[in-house]
Amino acid sequence: MDYVRLGRSGLEVSRLCLGAMSFGDPEKWIHSWVLPEEESRAIIKRALDLGINFFDTANVYSLGASEEILGSALNDLAVRDEIVVATKVHGRMFDGPNGSGLSRKHILAQVDQSLERLGMEYIDLLIIHRWDYDTPIEETMEALHDVVKSGKVRYIGASAMYAWQFQKAQYTAKMNGWTPFISMQNHYNLLYREEEREMNPLCEDLGVALTPYSPLASGRLSREWAATTKRSQSDNIAKQKYGHTEDIDKVIVDRVGELAEKKGVTRTQIALAWLLAQKAVAAPVIGATKMVYLDDAVDALDVVLTEEELVYLEETYQPHPVVGPKPYPKKD
Repeated sequence: MDYVRLGRSGLEVSRLCLGAMSFGDPEKWIHSWVLPEEESRAIIKRALDLGINFFDTANVYSLGASEEILGSALNDLAVRDEIVVATKVHGRMFDGPNGSGLSRKHILAQVDQSLERLGMEYIDLLIIHRWDYDTPIEETMEALHDVVKSGKVRYIGASAMYAWQFQKAQYTAKMNGWTPFISMQNHYNLLYREEEREMNPLCEDLGVALTPYSPLASGRLSREWAATTKRSQSDNIAKQKYGHTEDIDKVIVDRVGELAEKKGVTRTQIALAWLLAQKAVAAPVIGATKMVYLDDAVDALDVVLTEEELVYLEETYQPHPVVGPKPYPKKD
């Protein structure tokens, strides 16, 4: 396993991050394919055995069950000082006032509750899951700074927003002497490259690491076009992301397959090798519902693509509708 610094921080993370959205309780979550604790623990153990030290979850995943499963496994199987645990705040955790968002009240409360579910004394990386249009960014950044200074959080990151929003947040932190973001977890893969227009260059310029989510486009880059899985048939969010661009995406998926056959590797390894070759990408967040998926992803670290192969994968891409950031609210 290779390790890199996360952005300009001193934090060392593995080149792959294991995402824990696949772990939880289908009764508490919108995805029916999530794994219960026993199966999740086996995958977490395998990740540790392979050298992965970077784990990503969110408070909203299965309404806390993902944090509980991940925390329990890591506390039993890992050395806490060697691993990096990321979780997120923003999503709705309960009905009624103050149940979501990035207010000071919600951030402070959810940090405490995440720590309790994880069974840990601190969170290595606290990520704001989305932008909050209803809370002043000054309130959010000061609250994030305070949880860092309290010792409950070591670093902060952001996810899925517009570049102007991320720049505004970083500027606000800098002007007030508050803690800045060191990472951006954005929607980025061979089928969705809209982040290359503004967000990726911004992060490279600021020294912010990219930890892309959905690196395999919800599995579309890892299998033949006509193949189906339980997730592909039931994941309505993935259908919303990619269901409207299938004609232009198929060409890219076919090229991934051609190149995989030519090099004697898997489609997953080609797709991840492409992503790992992109500037500022530190550690894609991979999901795994089977052990073989995890092994396959780690093997991608040994795959090197030539400039010609990178161009071959990229050249047919066409612009896609923006997916990920919360849309700017319309005027009343």
